[in-house]
Amino acid sequence: MKINRWLFIFLAFVIGIGAGLAYGWIIDPVDFFDLTPDTLRADFKTDYVLMVAEAYHSHRDPGISARQLAIFGSQSPTSIASQALAYARANQFAEADLVLIQALVTALQAWSGIP
Repeated sequence: MKINRWLFIFLAFVIGIGAGLAYGWIIDPVDFFDLTPDTLRADFKTDYVLMVAEAYHSHRDPGISARQLAIFGSQSPTSIASQALAYARANQFAEADLVLIQALVTALQAWSGIP
């Protein structure tokens, strides 16, 4: 009797895995879309700008940072970084992160000639 119970559990497990794989691969597979980065939520954009600011802290080249921010579309890199700084301030990012983003905004403003 005990063997029948374990056999039933094992068969239910195998059937469940098989049904899940069949559903996920054949019946309703995941559809991937080529979305642009400008469709990201504001918090993810701000995180990306923070990563660019951290990279800028290492290489000190605003041109590279501007190209990295250009993936967000037609806005200027300075406005993208400024919006990220405003979001970071409004959502209490760490002071060190705010300093990095502010340094990037300042460098981009000086690089592009925007006061």
